[in-house]
Amino acid sequence: MTQMYGTPVVTDMKVIPVAGYDSMTLTLSGAHSAIFTRNLVILTDNSGNTGVGEVHGGEEIRKSLEASIPFVVGSQIGAYRQTIQKIQNARTGKLSDEEADGLQKLSLKNLQFVVQSETAVESALLDLLGKFTNQPVAALLGNGLQRKAVTILGYLFYIADKSKADQPYISESDSSNPWFKRRREVAMDAAAIVELAQASKEHYGFKDFKLKAGVLEGEKEILACQELKKHFPDARINIDPNGAWYLEEAIELCKDQHHVLTYVEDPCGPEAGFSGREIMAEFKDATGFQLATNMIATNWRQFNHAVKLKAVDIPLADPHFWTMEGSVRVAQLCHDWGMTWGSHSNNHFDISLAIFTHVAAAAPGEITAMDTHWIWQEGQHLSKEPLVIKDGQIAIPDAPGLGIEIDMDKVMKANELYNSLKFKGRDDSIAMQYLIPGWTFDSKKPCMVR
Repeated sequence: MTQMYGTPVVTDMKVIPVAGYDSMTLTLSGAHSAIFTRNLVILTDNSGNTGVGEVHGGEEIRKSLEASIPFVVGSQIGAYRQTIQKIQNARTGKLSDEEADGLQKLSLKNLQFVVQSETAVESALLDLLGKFTNQPVAALLGNGLQRKAVTILGYLFYIADKSKADQPYISESDSSNPWFKRRREVAMDAAAIVELAQASKEHYGFKDFKLKAGVLEGEKEILACQELKKHFPDARINIDPNGAWYLEEAIELCKDQHHVLTYVEDPCGPEAGFSGREIMAEFKDATGFQLATNMIATNWRQFNHAVKLKAVDIPLADPHFWTMEGSVRVAQLCHDWGMTWGSHSNNHFDISLAIFTHVAAAAPGEITAMDTHWIWQEGQHLSKEPLVIKDGQIAIPDAPGLGIEIDMDKVMKANELYNSLKFKGRDDSIAMQYLIPGWTFDSKKPCMVR
């Protein structure tokens, strides 16, 4: 006999894969394709409410979400923790030794083993529960709402020449918005990075910036950070080469940059038989920099070792990797242990933007400015009134649940785009072939250095 909790029951669960357009941004793993993919979860309960969630794209994650439908439909929304636990307990399969490295070497084929697909279900259930109790999702996580607005940083990328690629990259050259116009055009040097920062600051009001490195020679990327600091002297600047630099190189590049860099994210990774956690600890000892990561601590076991080795000060606990509850638990530990919580990001729509925001609003104590790719996707809304970045912050909506309403017409158009794709996963090496024929990923070579 099913115990009744007095909360509504989920009557329907839809899993809808969607796609959107991206710029030809560059990272260590290659060039972003013209189109990125995501998976949505849309739940309906017997009170007539709708709850939504979003997670990474691809068929494996879609299948994982569809396999969870029997655990979700018929469940009480008030018992969402038990529902998520059932989904997690039903997960099968053991990681191979190669897969167990997770993201230490930024192998994107391992994303499916790091992403917690049930986060999309958790989000949708919390959205429903928030609407039932007339509370924002942030009030239902951890110790409840900790702040009414969340600070966001300006996430800057080098951008390749899209005209060289036979892919449907879009142009916004006719846009009157300086940021929209600039974000699709080539940006391959320090001056162009400053232009991106200025355009994003004008539109969003950013006070802090992060440069995605692992693209050019390290000296050029440090120069870009120096130029950012020169133009925005009050900004907190950090750099993320995704572990591309060898330890000695990383030390040499960063040791004298305390006047420029506030902290460094994953400057180095595994080498010479040592894990990324050990190498990062050595970098910290040598430079005194605070270190952030979304590569060497992506689950509880890794987090335990990273903390013991003092290899991380700012774990970037992306809720899509940790679940929303798990990400807030990381934040609680950071608060208790004198560390700083933050969140990593990936290409995403406005539903994930709401997920990030509510998790950050529930994170206690000191937190760092939150990553988001949303500035590269904004305009491709799947909700009727998405959250807004203003003065470098996102205010928690004065509405229950996630505070957004799904726009099914736009969702189905994004689904049509997804269904038109021959390849529905992610492989950043494909677009790189247009820039460097025969290009292959190397975790210790910046993508444009061959």
